[in-house]
Order: sequence, then C-alpha cells, then structure tokens
Amino acid sequence: MTKTRQLPENGSMRYLFSIVLVTIIGGLLFGYDTAVISGAEQALESWFRSAADFTYTKAMHGFTASSALIGCIIGSAISGFLASRMGRRNALRLASLLFFLSALGSYEPEFLFFPVGTPSWSVLVAFNLYRVLGGIGVGLASAVCPMYIAEVAPANMRGSLVSWNQFAIIFGQLVTYFVNYLIRNDLGATSEAVQAAMVTVGWRRMFLSEAIPAALFGLLLFTVPKTPRYLAMTGHFDDSLFVLSRINGRQKAITILEEIKGTLDEKKEKITAYGITVLVVGCLLSFFQQACGINVALYYAPRIFQQMGSSSDAAMVQTIVMGVVNISFTLVAIFTVDRLGRKPLLIIGSIGMTVGMAALSVLSFMNVIGITTLIFIVIYTASFMMSWGPVCWVMISEVFPNTIRSQATAIAVAIQWLSNFAISSTFPSLSEWSIGGAYIIYGAFSLLSALFVWKMVPETKGKTLEQMSALWRSKK
Repeated sequence: MTKTRQLPENGSMRYLFSIVLVTIIGGLLFGYDTAVISGAEQALESWFRSAADFTYTKAMHGFTASSALIGCIIGSAISGFLASRMGRRNALRLASLLFFLSALGSYEPEFLFFPVGTPSWSVLVAFNLYRVLGGIGVGLASAVCPMYIAEVAPANMRGSLVSWNQFAIIFGQLVTYFVNYLIRNDLGATSEAVQAAMVTVGWRRMFLSEAIPAALFGLLLFTVPKTPRYLAMTGHFDDSLFVLSRINGRQKAITILEEIKGTLDEKKEKITAYGITVLVVGCLLSFFQQACGINVALYYAPRIFQQMGSSSDAAMVQTIVMGVVNISFTLVAIFTVDRLGRKPLLIIGSIGMTVGMAALSVLSFMNVIGITTLIFIVIYTASFMMSWGPVCWVMISEVFPNTIRSQATAIAVAIQWLSNFAISSTFPSLSEWSIGGAYIIYGAFSLLSALFVWKMVPETKGKTLEQMSALWRSKK
C-alpha cells in the first residue's frame, strides 16, 4: 500500500527535463558503443592479421566490426519481456551494467584466460563475445529509452523529447569520434609511431573509454522514477498519479490516469489484437531506417574518407566534422517534429537521401574524388539526421497501443538491428565488388522508404498514447 502524498497542483518542466536528461544518456551510450568501432577497426584488423594460429579474412573482419549488432538483435528481442517484467527503469539499469562490462572486456579480451598482447582465434572469439554483450545493452537501450521517454512525456512534447534521444545517440557518436581522435593523437609524434601504437594499445583505450559514461548512467538511473504507465499497468495507481502530477499538474494527471485505466481492460490482449497492419508499419519503419545504408557511413566513416584520398589523420577530422553536421540536422527534427508532423519530415528526408546516394553512386563510377563527393555525403547524412534518424524512434515509441507496446516495440527494434547487421556486415564485401553499386542499392531503398511512408504510415502528431488504440481499431 503506497503512502498518501500531496499531489502537486502544477507540473514541473524542470522535473520532466531532468528525467529525460538522465534517460538519454542511454542513447549516448547507444551511439558511443556503435561508433567506437569506427576508430578502432583498422588497427584491430592489423592486430588480428598477425595471429599465428589462423588467417584473419575480410569476411571475419566484417563480422568482427559488426558483431555488437548480434547482441543488439538479442537485446532488442528480449527488451519487451524485460521492460514488462522488470520495468522500464530496471531494464535500463541492466543495460548500463552490460555497457560497463563490455567496455572492460573489449579493452582486454585476454583477461584471465589468454596471454595479453597475443592475438589468437580464442582471443578473437572472446573479443566478439564482449562486443555482443555490449550489443545486448545497446539493444535494450535502443528499445527502452524511447519507450521510457514516450511514457513520461506530455502528448504535445512527446515528439521533440523522444527526438532528444536520437540527438544523444548522434552526440555519443561525435564524442566517440573526438575521443578516438584524442587517443590517436596521444600515441606518438610520427604517423609511423601512431600506426604501431594503435595496433598495440590504441584500439584498447578506445573501447575502455566507454566505461566512464556507462558507470555514470547506472548511478543516475537511481534518481528517476518508474514510468506512470508502467506503474498503472502493475496496479500502482497512487504512484502513477504522483509521477503524472509532478509532470503535468494534479488536474491533468487525474484525466491522464483515467485514460490509462481505460486501456488496461485490454491488458491480456494478443499482440495481433489491433490487426497485423500496425506491426507491419512498425517493422517496416525499422527496416527502412537501416536499409538506406546510414550505418555504413557511421561505422566505416574513416575508411570511406581514406578511400576518397584523405590521410588517416585527415579522415578522423572529417569524421568529426560529419558528426557535427549530424548533430546540427538532428536539432532541425527536434524543433520541427511536433509542428510539421512525422510524415512530412520522413518523406523529405527520404528524397534527400535518394539524391545523395544517387549522386555518390554516379561520382563513384566516374572515379570522381574530392569536395563534391564530400558534399553529397553531407547531403545524405543530413537528410537522414533531420528525418529517419530521430523520427523513426519517435514513431516506434508512439505508434503502438499501450497494451502491446513493449512486445511490439521489441519486435520492431529487433527487425531494425537485423537490418543493421545485414547492411553493415556486407559493406566490406560490397565495396570490394563495387562501391557505386552499393550506393545504388542504398539509394533504391531510400526511394522506397518515401513511398512506404506516403502510403502506409499514419500521422501521430498530437495524439495521446491512449488514442493509438482507437486509431488502429478503426483500421482493423
């Protein structure tokens, strides 16, 4: 039995923003973990190529660079179960622990069992297992962070607040690029010395650096509440009302809680109770976000810039510049998603990505390398960051009705990570076949994504989470 507490008459934006600020550290770690490989993967490849007991192939490297994505698939697939059983907050606490353990293990995969500094098949397996562990944390955070924010945010602010999670993801990637650059710069006075030190210790320090934000995230999660919708679904109505009151004020909180209670009567419904269309829309949103090829640009950024003719150091600087561009255009989405709506931003972004990829493909076939190529890379990534990057997460967090949200979100996010793994792990082989051909494939998916949004995706701007039940009931 909960204690009777005085309900605040007025909501506090400071309280809401403090909750969101803590939660989006999970997004920052999501970005940090997925991008840390970009600075380390070439040194890691050189290190494993020196192994005496096996031959490290391009296919193996593609798998190693993408192995965290296997964990992402697992983490997102179990996120619905964990978010329902443990609660959204505790699921995020588990994710923070996995981030921390993965950072330490990736730093020293030989720990306890193998000679330090000696690459071998066993060490390769251990390294990939630690990366998978971190990937499980990413998968959990990628599904639960937007879910948590959506369940505490007022309807008129939900789009922008969930979009801040995407900002945190991109900021985490930018922080990683910058940290990788600093680590690389600190390794020696000459490029030869830097290259040698990267192979021995540089890549290790890059992975270890993630342990700091992971520990901070875990500690700060003890300062945030459980979400009011989860509290209501588990029968803690007084606690739910108290959290809602602190955010929205007492009178509005009472109204919101009554709306939430109205959807709890359907708590035992199957995941298909609202028809198959809602699941198809959610899963295709996830698929197209990855099929456009964005994570090729994020994971392999330094390598792509070197293929354009840049030196290793210049490529790292260009990657940081691209990260700044990404953040700038994510802000465009944050400040427009609740005014323009979700669909217009997605369609505009799809068109921009199509133009960017088509141009890159043509330039690649013409063997044109230089500032023109960089401009179209920026057009492509900027288009993604102002649309599919943040808005896809907004849609996934709000498009599903309350009673199936955790399970449906888990399926949609698992599809996203499966698509991510397929695209990212095949890029090294595709680039050897034809970089221009790879860009054509990504451009085609970008065009298809615009048609999909136009024909199938409903506009959710301004709707409460409870109203989504009625929307999908009417389409059933």
